[in-house]
Amino acid sequence: MTEPHKKQKIGLWTSTSLVVGNMIGAGVFLTPAAMASFGSVSLLGWAMAAIGSFFVAKVFSNLSKLLPRATGGPYAYSRHGLGDFAGFLIAWGYFIANACALAAIVVSFISAMSTFFPLLNQSPFAAVSIALITIWLLTYINSLGIVASGVMQLITTVLKLAPLILIAIVGLFYIKAKNFLPFNSSGVSLTSAISTTAAMAMFSFVGFESATVPAGDVENPGATVSKATMLGLFISTAVFILGSVSIMGIIPAKILAVSPTPYSDAADIIFGHGARYLVSAGMAVAAFGAINGWTLIQGQAPMATAKDKLLPPVFAWLNKNGVPWFGMVISSALVSCFISMNYTHGLVDKFRQLLLLAVLTTLVPYLFSVAAYPIIRAKEKRTTGWTAAVILAVVAFIYTLWEIAGSGEDAVYYGFVLMMMGIPFYVWLAYKKHHE
Repeated sequence: MTEPHKKQKIGLWTSTSLVVGNMIGAGVFLTPAAMASFGSVSLLGWAMAAIGSFFVAKVFSNLSKLLPRATGGPYAYSRHGLGDFAGFLIAWGYFIANACALAAIVVSFISAMSTFFPLLNQSPFAAVSIALITIWLLTYINSLGIVASGVMQLITTVLKLAPLILIAIVGLFYIKAKNFLPFNSSGVSLTSAISTTAAMAMFSFVGFESATVPAGDVENPGATVSKATMLGLFISTAVFILGSVSIMGIIPAKILAVSPTPYSDAADIIFGHGARYLVSAGMAVAAFGAINGWTLIQGQAPMATAKDKLLPPVFAWLNKNGVPWFGMVISSALVSCFISMNYTHGLVDKFRQLLLLAVLTTLVPYLFSVAAYPIIRAKEKRTTGWTAAVILAVVAFIYTLWEIAGSGEDAVYYGFVLMMMGIPFYVWLAYKKHHE
């Protein structure tokens, strides 16, 4: 283990780019295709996810002010409010969630690159090979330090927004009303369709808590993290909703449902053949940046957990650049396994599976953090604003529970099993700690 001489920190715009980069890169590529089979009712799912995410993000924004130097985000808040066991479960679940999210984003990166290299959409071996190279290249870049990865994040975020905003706004003028029909083609009730599509859309909003995770590496975290969280959420929401309306209005649902590159297909319709390459390049950059951002995040929560002696101390080891390298390596290995397994399905099918599992294993940490919010307020002896705080917590808690239900039985089952697998590990650590 090598300790850094001096730890550099990131500011508001880099923190905001971490939020925007992780959110936009997580869902902008294949989510319109994955939701197309439901019909235009999925737009209501987008709206519900956006509204609910605002309340949950506001809780995280407030928590970042209450505990400005709490590294680990959902883990730190859950442990501070609900105790060690809750904190451990959330650290474990969030670690799995990051791996699932990274795997899904890598799938979307391969999808964008398939525009230039069709073999990636035809050969599982080629797709897996490029995916693994990408994962480990960005693991190395992030090992160089948070400032290096932050600069990469800021650059890719700026580059990704231009083509996405272009398609989202210009596409509004190419919408055909008939493409929004039928309204509900899912074969289930309207309530069930909205619930499921809101859970799928929620994957696009996963990441608004990103600025809270490396709080210890942020300048003036009490103000910076709170601002970055809300600013990043607003920017990403505008891109998501405008883009989805344009894509669904331009491309017929039957074609959209099987498209591995919906934004590129829309660019062809708007600007003519050849524009898809520019948009696909922008989307590839966006995915690359999101993989970078989540790779940055993946070592932080395990590091904070290890410092609290709820994980082995190896997770808190820092390299000479101040990076918790062990957690990153373990997570990248897990992502590699997710990518390598069962890659016989199409890209859209694979994305949908990882999407729902990632949402579930992220929503549980959100739920615990929201539950911890009023407890932390009480511990910090806040005497004003309790009515608004309780209303915020209740609304955010109910919304998160609703999203968990909408993730589907399979996602809830597998997510529950993955989280429960951590309990024996916690018992062993508690026993070892007790007998030290």
